Amino acid sequence: MGRQIEFGESVMKPAWLKKTYSFSEVHAMKQRLKSLNLHTVCEEARCPNISECFGRGVATVMIMGDMCTRSCKFCAVKTGRPQALDPEEPKNVAHWAKELGLKHIVITSVDRDDLSDQGSRHFAQTVFEVKRENPEIVVEILTPDFQGKTAFIDEVCKSAPHIFNHNLETVERLTSQVRSAARYERSLSVIQHVKKNYADFLTKSGLMLGLGEKEEEVIQAMRDLVAHGCDLLTLGQYLQPTPNHLPVVDYIPPKKFDEYRKEGEALGFRAVFAGPFVRSSYMADGFFRDLR
Repeated sequence: MGRQIEFGESVMKPAWLKKTYSFSEVHAMKQRLKSLNLHTVCEEARCPNISECFGRGVATVMIMGDMCTRSCKFCAVKTGRPQALDPEEPKNVAHWAKELGLKHIVITSVDRDDLSDQGSRHFAQTVFEVKRENPEIVVEILTPDFQGKTAFIDEVCKSAPHIFNHNLETVERLTSQVRSAARYERSLSVIQHVKKNYADFLTKSGLMLGLGEKEEEVIQAMRDLVAHGCDLLTLGQYLQPTPNHLPVVDYIPPKKFDEYRKEGEALGFRAVFAGPFVRSSYMADGFFRDLR
């Protein structure tokens, strides 16, 4: 590990990195989401866990459309000029959560750098509506960096989610190659601002591995997150969504993920969820339940 990423590189996927897919389970959830004009990061980001999660009646809803204003080289979400926000979306998300009887919901979004408030008011309104219609639900949000503007972060935090997640995504050295417009220190500052000003929230972040990072860089990123007030960490394997995205440099074996988990716990995270198929919101309900 440790090389710079170059397009065109490829490594063979190991036999243990396989997931089953059930068309019927995925189709049923897609149809219901389509009827409410909702999107999921599960579909848009081509998550390998989609069949498993949809089969459990779980999905991570992605608000503010399916078009992102950024073009991160790891992400399959479409990039371009987004459409206007759907004013009915907050209520539709709340209705969908109630219909499924969700106890835990993860709400994420595309980046909306085109909007004067980066979409922060719409994000907050969605959380408000979900909590109003589902009083017992645990709300986890996975947010953009809002360009580091604390007023927009505060706008979202006023809706009082239980868990505030913002992903660091990769180690400092690779950030400029992997993330579009994002900054390593800025992402750390988002976590720090939330923990400092909203101490009751659980803070969470995540890293993708297999992009050429060194072991000591992963551990340093974990140290940085703990130092900035991050409570929970997810570590997963990066999988190339299309040939136009960054290639996989390394496939990290399960044993190594377990070593990182132990290292993270020793550094001070309240909990670390690590494994090849782990994603920011994968099994988030169980992760939170086990913590409590």
